[in-house]
Amino acid sequence: MAKKGARFYLGHIAGKLTYRLQRMLKMNATYMPGDIALRICPDYLGLIGRPEKIVCVTGTNGKTTVCNLLNDILTREGFKIMNNSAGSNTNSGIASALLKASDLSGRTNAQIGIIEVDERSSKKIYPRIKPDYIVCTNLFRDSITRNAHPEYIKDIIDSAVNEGCTMILNADDPISSRIAPNNPRRYFGINKLPGDKEKPENIINDLQICPVCAEKLKYRYSRYHHIGNVYCPNGDYESPKADYAADVDIPGNRLTVNLQGVNETYELIADSIFNIYNEVTVIAVLDTLGISADRIREGLAAGSIVESRYSDSKVGGVEVITHLAKGHNSIANSCVFDYAVNEPGEKEILFYPDDELKHMKSSENITWAYDADFEKLADPNVRRIVVAGRRAEDYRLRLLLAGVENEKIFTTTDEENAYKLLNTSGEVRIFILHQVYKIDMAHRAKENLLKEVRENG
Repeated sequence: MAKKGARFYLGHIAGKLTYRLQRMLKMNATYMPGDIALRICPDYLGLIGRPEKIVCVTGTNGKTTVCNLLNDILTREGFKIMNNSAGSNTNSGIASALLKASDLSGRTNAQIGIIEVDERSSKKIYPRIKPDYIVCTNLFRDSITRNAHPEYIKDIIDSAVNEGCTMILNADDPISSRIAPNNPRRYFGINKLPGDKEKPENIINDLQICPVCAEKLKYRYSRYHHIGNVYCPNGDYESPKADYAADVDIPGNRLTVNLQGVNETYELIADSIFNIYNEVTVIAVLDTLGISADRIREGLAAGSIVESRYSDSKVGGVEVITHLAKGHNSIANSCVFDYAVNEPGEKEILFYPDDELKHMKSSENITWAYDADFEKLADPNVRRIVVAGRRAEDYRLRLLLAGVENEKIFTTTDEENAYKLLNTSGEVRIFILHQVYKIDMAHRAKENLLKEVRENG
């Protein structure tokens, strides 16, 4: 590590004072302290004291859930953890987290850092903090005006990975599994499932040709979008073999992974395929860190998906599920639609789409909706779909083009009272699908619905 100079200490103290002031004002202090430290000392991330081991988690979908589970389990194990779970995953947010975990001299006594990293911020972070492990959950289309194409994001991460860092990658993702090919690596994945297909059936598949010879790829099995087990007919490329390959029994609520030559069984933390991938990722990371299979099992049994991502409550015959449907992310929405539709029984859906880009102060770009598989919602067991927001009529058009009957579509700009358009009669699952900025509104809608069901007996 380079020697700390006057600029480092000036930035560090200024950041510490900013943190204290923001906390006194009951602010989160997750971005500004680090931003100030970096403005004064641009190499602050390379100089601040680091934990004994650093695990960085990146990827389009799942990184927050993976980080939260790792934080909870490793804290239960008695490790002193440094993390940025309360705030920003860019360089300023990570600087704030490291600053908070350090003393006035810039030293930290944290044993493990669990750091969520925005994919686009890789170049500003990895070369400076030099993580011991980088986990990539997957790479998909996401916020197209910012992230363009997943291959472009892969190249950004590729160019930033530090030499010697161990990569923990998704064997079932032929894009992210190719990151940093010269680095040591471990792969996680899920073995063939009963519902897997012979070829992709989604609107979008972002890797259709061999990355070596450009021959059209074939699938041993396809799960969703480009996720699955692929191979090149010319023999130039195939999905890597997973070191942590899970056999999943969804009806039995368990998965089995071979660890150190022994088949270990774990309870599922959720039955959606994307959260099963998150669980397998966590198992792979914890085993790599030397946590025993029994301790991993106990930690997962005590863990859960945070309510901002998923919650489930039932009153009488009405079950209300809130589920994050990440804005401007076609694949995340497609997976959530698929999950909701494949649940048994009749369904009603309240959808709070991402109708504005907070960081761009614009709501004009909804091209993502035409990459998302809204066609899944044209299912006879979906009784009605309520879309709330100022762009609700745009989504009515998308649903009509997807084959949803007009009589099933209800739209409103009144987001607070949108739940009143739902029909709670009979045995029904109500899915409230919400973007990140509508978490509180989604939970208010849930509580109002449950109250209404209780009052109506």
